[in-house]
Amino acid sequence: MKRVLLSAAAALALASCSALGMGGMGSNAAAVREAPGYVRMAGSSDLFEIQSSQAALQTARNAEVRRFAQTMIDHHTMTTNEVTAAARSAGMSPPPPSLAPHHATLLRQLQATSGAARERLYVQQQVTAHQEALALHTGYSRAGDTPALQAVAARAVPIVQQHLTEAQRLRGTLGG
Repeated sequence: MKRVLLSAAAALALASCSALGMGGMGSNAAAVREAPGYVRMAGSSDLFEIQSSQAALQTARNAEVRRFAQTMIDHHTMTTNEVTAAARSAGMSPPPPSLAPHHATLLRQLQATSGAARERLYVQQQVTAHQEALALHTGYSRAGDTPALQAVAARAVPIVQQHLTEAQRLRGTLGG
């Protein structure tokens, strides 16, 4: 029964991502070349990682999930600070990060679950979110319009790839 509910939750999450444009956002993320768009999308991505990880930490019992969530909070807080500093050094006045609609929807879905189902949904969302973030940072590092932000994006790529690999491993461990 739990597996059926998890499968339904995962399907709903994927369907809502597609309906909200997240499915297309990954490909669009790679096409972001202007600094304001990159800063906005990177901020939403980091904020989602931080807030969803905080939600996971509230109830997670699996030690690996807890460790991963804390790492996400630490690393994505650092990335937000680096993007903000680079934007300011380039003469921008970046607003505080805010969740894009698809990230807000995913966070609400996560908050509506509990226990092992929350852990599995959290890890699945991390896989999807890190695929999106990897496309964003890779694309901007190669074709962005602001060198300081391109450098931050380039430094983020291997970190995000490592997060993605770990999230995929955890998904396999949890049976997601």
